[in-house]
Amino acid sequence: MDTVWVLGDQLNRRITSLEGRSTDDTRVLLIESRAKISSKPFHRQRLHLVLTAMRRFADELRNLGFEVDYRQAEDFAKGLADHRQEFSPGRVIAMEPMSYRMLDRLAELDVEITRSNQFLCHYEDFAEWADGRKRLVMEDFYRMQRERLGFLMDGDGPAGGAWNFDADNREPPPKDARSWPEPVRSRLDDLDEEIIDSLPENAFGADPDGTWATSRRAALARLRHVVENVLPVFGPHEDAMLAGEWSMAHSLLSPYLNLGLLYPDEVCEAAEDAYRAGNVPIASAEGFIRQIIGWREYVWGVYWLWMPAYADSNELRATRSLLPVFRTGDTEMRCVSECLSSVREHGYAHHIQRLMVLGNLALLTGVAPAEMVDWMWASFVDGAEWVMLPNVLGMSLYADGGKMATKPYAAGGNYINKMSDYCGDCRFKPGNRVGDDACPFTTLYWNFLDSNDERLSDNHRMARQLAASKRLGDLDAVRQKAYEVLERLVEGQL
Repeated sequence: MDTVWVLGDQLNRRITSLEGRSTDDTRVLLIESRAKISSKPFHRQRLHLVLTAMRRFADELRNLGFEVDYRQAEDFAKGLADHRQEFSPGRVIAMEPMSYRMLDRLAELDVEITRSNQFLCHYEDFAEWADGRKRLVMEDFYRMQRERLGFLMDGDGPAGGAWNFDADNREPPPKDARSWPEPVRSRLDDLDEEIIDSLPENAFGADPDGTWATSRRAALARLRHVVENVLPVFGPHEDAMLAGEWSMAHSLLSPYLNLGLLYPDEVCEAAEDAYRAGNVPIASAEGFIRQIIGWREYVWGVYWLWMPAYADSNELRATRSLLPVFRTGDTEMRCVSECLSSVREHGYAHHIQRLMVLGNLALLTGVAPAEMVDWMWASFVDGAEWVMLPNVLGMSLYADGGKMATKPYAAGGNYINKMSDYCGDCRFKPGNRVGDDACPFTTLYWNFLDSNDERLSDNHRMARQLAASKRLGDLDAVRQKAYEVLERLVEGQL
């Protein structure tokens, strides 16, 4: 009898290692690695989500008639060795893992690999598309995906007459005090409580409250809710930030896609069906599908294309240790406080909060890329190496020198003020770069341009900003203020 080893982010009957397998000739192995669980201080809701989903999937397979060996082991190698000793499988088979290092590890453990189908563009196909291109522009990849997969296509052209409606999806926060769709929650059961009680001492954050689905059935219910209640209002304000509104009209489906509880084709099909039925506007449907078949698959592709050297990228030579605020959440900066409160309470912050508040703060303060990757990987329910390396190194920190983003996503307080309501009750003034009420983001933004002038001088997209920084009449005062701000941040006193 063969063994199919199902990894913790492959929790779907559709995976290629299980596809076509019979209960008569297949035993399924799942391993909880204590070394992996304790490897970093993970968010409690992330650990709970993964471990509970693994155990529920094991039960699902048992109900289908499979014999399942569910093991808690010191590490993956020990768990596999003990399984082999007990059952002597003819072969051990696994679908390709999400991690570059885990793929090497499976080869060392003599595991037979099947090709992954958890993405609509396999990384080998992405590499073929990328071959010979001077720049890997996500928009080019996305259009190729649309044409190849047929999503939102009317014949040979794009539905709605345009490929991209992003210009319609950048509105600032609404001022009509509208209420946003409440996320679906599941009742916690005995298994949930058992997992919560067993979480390691170094785990942080609030306990699970049923927000995150831990089974395919519950994930499908979340998908139906998103299509019916969230997507109709998703588009226009997807880049906006509001105090006290942690989810707004974001789908919150990324954890289920990353764990295999949902597959990208079924999510995109559901969104397109809602658009075709007249229930979702084209800008919302297109923006949502672009995030999945465009951005998500692009990130997956470049991760595999550029690894393993990519993990060591540090173009701006940033070396500062992770700021205490990221772990404590204690700060007078209201925007940072709001975003870190969302992380603490839910293991989540949406993409603009991640990029333009948390990532921006790390960029402007020179946090070492590896430290920021590690923190974000551990802190978010949808965290994974393939997700965080390109998003942090390529987008947030410009550590790859522009392989992904054409310029650093650096911004001062005025951008945050435009796209949020955070600044109104903050003691800092977004337009001020010096003085007691200067916004730390604004001070640090101008200091970042000044400090990195030589490194960014060849970037034509930064020419206007760099020229403006040279014309500042108070540049010496900005430098001094930035020094004070950085000192206070390092000491955890801002």
